[in-house]
Amino acid sequence: MNRKSSSSAFNYTSLALFGGVFVLGIGIGIGVSSTANLSPENVASREVIDRSAPNPEICVQYGASAVVMDARIFMTLNPFNVYISQPSMRPGCVLRTNNWSILEQRGLLKPDQVRDCKNRMNTFGFTGTLEGSPDISCIYQNDAAKNFFINQPGAGVTAPESDKF
Repeated sequence: MNRKSSSSAFNYTSLALFGGVFVLGIGIGIGVSSTANLSPENVASREVIDRSAPNPEICVQYGASAVVMDARIFMTLNPFNVYISQPSMRPGCVLRTNNWSILEQRGLLKPDQVRDCKNRMNTFGFTGTLEGSPDISCIYQNDAAKNFFINQPGAGVTAPESDKF
């Protein structure tokens, strides 16, 4: 009987030890794989995009930071072909429609630009700092493009008013 109790105690001890090592290994693996890499090459989080935006305080308060992609498209008719240049990506900002006055107060927009953009119910986006020489564009929110990340199992719920500018 003494032999049985010592062998069962050894089995429970070794099982607990192996279980502890397994849980510790999983914990270390999760910790190593989830460390944040905040280098400029890794633009995987909203915080990195917000910090990189031109005039980040104004952008976050009056609009949303964005990744701006510029590409040129060439189309030939005979023969019919479509070519696209390598896109360049840079940080930018999209202003809510009711916050255009920020650009108007700084003299960055002409009245006809504001009128034309309002008539088409668009908004303004820009790259470059407002103190320098920003590249400002009247941009259109494409509602036809669906966000397939919304309503996915396990995904957070986004407030619908935050999608409209």
